[in-house]
Amino acid sequence: MPSEQTKQLCKLTKDQLRDIRDELDHFLSYISIPQLLKNEQDQAEKVEYVREFLRDLRHLSVACEIGYEKVSLVLRRARFKPEFAEKVLSEIVHSCIYSFYYPKHEVYEEDGRYSYTNQDAIKFRHSPPEPLRKLTISLSKKFEVLRDELDYYETDYFTRLRMRVK
Repeated sequence: MPSEQTKQLCKLTKDQLRDIRDELDHFLSYISIPQLLKNEQDQAEKVEYVREFLRDLRHLSVACEIGYEKVSLVLRRARFKPEFAEKVLSEIVHSCIYSFYYPKHEVYEEDGRYSYTNQDAIKFRHSPPEPLRKLTISLSKKFEVLRDELDYYETDYFTRLRMRVK
């Protein structure tokens, strides 16, 4: 991939990760389980689900913060190094994007059949409180952009390196 194109992908990724990081940080800093469940029926049943959901969001937040710092470092260097940039973009795919689409506690999943129908592709294991649902749908739109732009980096970084050598 040409160096300038890789640099543009790094800039786009940095901007998307900044937006994701800020949205997650704001939500996680100002919301609590009691706030989320105050208007819900069957609160006792939902507490564990919401707790798992928030754990997954905190994990995602950390992954996105680290990805943001790494891609920022790539762009701050005096000389842009495409090999380093490609490695970082690959790490972002495998940490940030995968953390969103495959949450550890499986509180939701992506149903690919809905991707092209202008419906929400995220299907929740249980019905979440509205603020969690809105946040997840909002994040899914940002991660969809990232995933589409970085699909080249979904291939294992080391596999691409071996292909270059041959």
